[in-house]
Amino acid sequence: MATGLKALPFSFVAHVLALAAAVMVLVWSIHFRGGLAWEADNKNLIFNIHPVLMLIGFVILGGEAIMSYKSFPLEKQVKKIIHLVLHAIALALGIIGIYTAFKNHNESNIPNMYSLHSWIGIGVISLYGIQWVYGFVVFFYPGGSAEIRRDSLPWHVLFGMFVYVMAVGNACLGFLEKLTFLEVSGLAKYGSEAFLVNFIAIATVLYGVFVFLTILSQAPSTYEDDHSYSAIS
Repeated sequence: MATGLKALPFSFVAHVLALAAAVMVLVWSIHFRGGLAWEADNKNLIFNIHPVLMLIGFVILGGEAIMSYKSFPLEKQVKKIIHLVLHAIALALGIIGIYTAFKNHNESNIPNMYSLHSWIGIGVISLYGIQWVYGFVVFFYPGGSAEIRRDSLPWHVLFGMFVYVMAVGNACLGFLEKLTFLEVSGLAKYGSEAFLVNFIAIATVLYGVFVFLTILSQAPSTYEDDHSYSAIS
């Protein structure tokens, strides 16, 4: 399925939304929530790393990795390496982001894995890791046969889209959960911080939408067919 439209305008809007979301989550974590810290007496500073890494590191870089095949008129092998590396960085930062949530809970004597957000989060990061390992082995190194690559490609794309939708949705669920806790603790429901968190979630959803519009559109002219996967030699 393709829109028949050029991918570049959609990817440009996605980049702008990514920048806006990244700036907003940093403003929220640093200005409103007090900053970021790996070790601190105020354990909330440890938790603040979680939304920053999960949004910027996991959702945004993951989206950039997905769009890498449609954003630039580069050779296929170059785009494959960009795709692989960005997903690897997104996965690594996502794991660290999840670890900081556990670290905050453990040091604050808060139970782990009690919410739907945490359950889905562990599932998403696990599926993301499986997807990355499978893609690396089959499409990069050592690489499967031409028949295996051809048969795997549609499922690799479909499964990747499913996992990414889950990642975006769970990010929004996380923002809702945190904002609900803050409002129960006295945060003004119509205050500037509450509006900021909602705008971060909206920007995240819109970013996901434009990621999908990009991948469903026509890529710039390239030297090779973007969809004829081959192993890196």
